Amino acid sequence: MTPNSDAPKMPRGGAFVLEPTPAECVLIPENLSAEARLIAKTAEEFMRRDVLPVADRIEANDYALMESLVRKAGTLGLLAGHVPERYGGLGLPISTLTLMAEMLATNPAFAVSAGVHSGVATLPLVYFGTEAQKQKYLPKLASGELIGAFALSEANAGSDALSAQTKAILDADGTHYLLNGTKMWITNGGFADLFTIFAKVDGTEFTAFLVERNTPGLILDREEHKMGLHGSSTRRLTLENARVPIDNVLGEIGKGHRPALCALNLGRLHIGTTALGMAKTAMNLAVRYAKDRQQFGKPIAEFPLIQQKIAMMAVDVALMESMIYRTAGYLDAAFAAIETETPDTLRAASEEYAIECAIVKFHCTEKASEIIDEALQIHGGYGYSEEFPIAQLYRDIRVFRIFEGTNEINRLTAADQLVRRVHNGQITMPDNIRHGIVLPLLKRYSDLSQEERFNTQETAADLAYHAAQRYAGQSLSLRFEILSLAPDSLLELIMGVFSGERVAAGREIAAKILTTH
Repeated sequence: MTPNSDAPKMPRGGAFVLEPTPAECVLIPENLSAEARLIAKTAEEFMRRDVLPVADRIEANDYALMESLVRKAGTLGLLAGHVPERYGGLGLPISTLTLMAEMLATNPAFAVSAGVHSGVATLPLVYFGTEAQKQKYLPKLASGELIGAFALSEANAGSDALSAQTKAILDADGTHYLLNGTKMWITNGGFADLFTIFAKVDGTEFTAFLVERNTPGLILDREEHKMGLHGSSTRRLTLENARVPIDNVLGEIGKGHRPALCALNLGRLHIGTTALGMAKTAMNLAVRYAKDRQQFGKPIAEFPLIQQKIAMMAVDVALMESMIYRTAGYLDAAFAAIETETPDTLRAASEEYAIECAIVKFHCTEKASEIIDEALQIHGGYGYSEEFPIAQLYRDIRVFRIFEGTNEINRLTAADQLVRRVHNGQITMPDNIRHGIVLPLLKRYSDLSQEERFNTQETAADLAYHAAQRYAGQSLSLRFEILSLAPDSLLELIMGVFSGERVAAGREIAAKILTTH
């Protein structure tokens, strides 16, 4: 990549909380390129022509149909966005992929199947694969000839993924690793051709492996009976001395967290974007129903309470959209600034805005849940009927607050990363905030009872840095307790920033708390 010297200097990840952001650094959807809009139109037409007409079959768990749709999407280039052009991909900007993800979200089951393939199942290979691995697999992943899956979670290793128990032992000949263990919740498990599987070499060194479907010892269990996302194949994967060539180690032995986390960061932005697409779909369904539904001699859309619900949906959608595309623009700039592509430079770019990606994930999935719930409410009793599409959206959105890191974990990630970056000097905390607000609040906070501390959550964003410093030597559980106070209050500050207000609004809240408690 050749850095653009004329591009504005972007803020560091998380800096917008404490530092002003120039307007030219903020991407809005209206400023996306004609190429981005053309690709998004291709995705929209594919969904309207090929996916939505068979939505009933997808909902009836037709996994063969889903496989064929994912492969067809590959022939149209809809799976090739993350893959560099030299390996048969399109090498698209994150912002273009974000707009495309919105279009695919009109059918969440398909969106998740395609998104896992082109995102977390392909990105680790793009960033960390050897040249031989990339030549062998990436062209086929880009075209849909191969479908990918990502196998990280286990029965006892979900949020704490690094506690995985799956083991990899080098065989006597030194040519293969023998993998043993069980992986859970494998999206695309029923038809994936290539699995990115994480295991511990010799039971200690967390490592990523590329495992082909026909590998001896790789066993796929039955389909999970899920509440939602029907048609998206989800299976358990069992490994019984699965023989994986040593050439299929992905990245470095003992550093499997790198391909896992870099993929998850961008995956969280993708999940938030899919939630945005679902929220827009729900809002449109609610508006259409409210205009058609007659009560007391007129459409219910004319009643103020219904109008209020729709208005709040529109506000939340606008804020979600602003958060998502701003973050996508930041990431575009981070990747464009790379002079030489290496695993380290690609990983650094993908992780630079981990705070923003975590916030997008937990905020947008929760707001989408609220919007879909209100859309169902507008439908009244019909909304509870499976004959109306809002019921399916209501079921499908629920898992979005769980996968790609639970929302609780993402809250901790946002707070923990902010603390680290202020501590390391990556983000500057102005003296007037530190001395005028943070230190007085910290003193007051230290004098509060346990119950009172939980009643002052709004102050936690300002307290996080100093609180973490004070409790740095304490137990992990206490550290999590302190950090858990920060994200929602941090979000209040962030929402002010994204809606055009400045951080001063958040400081006013803190000042009020200081005077009222």
